Amino acid sequence: MIFEGNSGEYFDIQQVKSNNYNPLTAQRNETLKIIWFKSDGAELIIDSQSYIFNKNEIIFLTQFHQVSIVSDFEAEILRFNRPFYCVIDHDSEVSCKGVLFYGSSEIPRIKMEKQELEVLETVWKLSVFEFEMQDSLQMEMLQMMLKRILILCTRVYKKCCIGEHVDTQQHDLIREFNYLVEKHFKTKHAVSDYADLLYKSPKTISNSFKKLGSKSPLQFIHDRIMLEARRLLWYTEQDISEIAYDLGYSDIQSFSRFFKKNQLISPREYRNLREGKN
Repeated sequence: MIFEGNSGEYFDIQQVKSNNYNPLTAQRNETLKIIWFKSDGAELIIDSQSYIFNKNEIIFLTQFHQVSIVSDFEAEILRFNRPFYCVIDHDSEVSCKGVLFYGSSEIPRIKMEKQELEVLETVWKLSVFEFEMQDSLQMEMLQMMLKRILILCTRVYKKCCIGEHVDTQQHDLIREFNYLVEKHFKTKHAVSDYADLLYKSPKTISNSFKKLGSKSPLQFIHDRIMLEARRLLWYTEQDISEIAYDLGYSDIQSFSRFFKKNQLISPREYRNLREGKN
């Protein structure tokens, strides 16, 4: 089921099965994906990293993620583009910038509990029903359904993966930091760069990240650079020197030292893995 508007709006919901994985693996410009797994043991390679997902787990991918299938599974996939509904423009309402899609170097994944799952199933079915309504209100109704799904998923993700010990101000600071990293990671590599953009001190940002009990803001920046480096090395034929320059390094030696420190092998050795070389 696909909706396409007169101004480039795109929204669809598809079933994914062993005979049709195209909605999951196909690349479409500026299209975000919500994948709801309906069976256990779904093994995927995403950006050259292996993942296993089980029934009623949900993940969120951008147009930048490269996906390949390892094992058979069933899933529902929802796709939409920025002209249809921009999560950035609607951030004050949906609060998902830097949480579900943008600014994350890891794959956001959640699992619904019974009550939340019932709500999701209801809204999902209503969304499917709206595809049959060929009238002037169809796009608005589909946008409302999508917004409801995004709000539900954001609430679950914030509850399970961010925690109650992070207050609203700290959470807002972290997601704004994450989003700025997504925009500027190729040119800004220091926490102080983002502190200036946020009118905060680096210490304030670091303290907010400590509340999460996870990685530091500098590690977050490094992880995002590494994610792009792995993608470019694995999925493109760009020279390593070009990749280094694209990621903001003035020389290949600096980039190679950074990559090896984080990946434990050199960029050349990583690319050789793709090519099956020792």
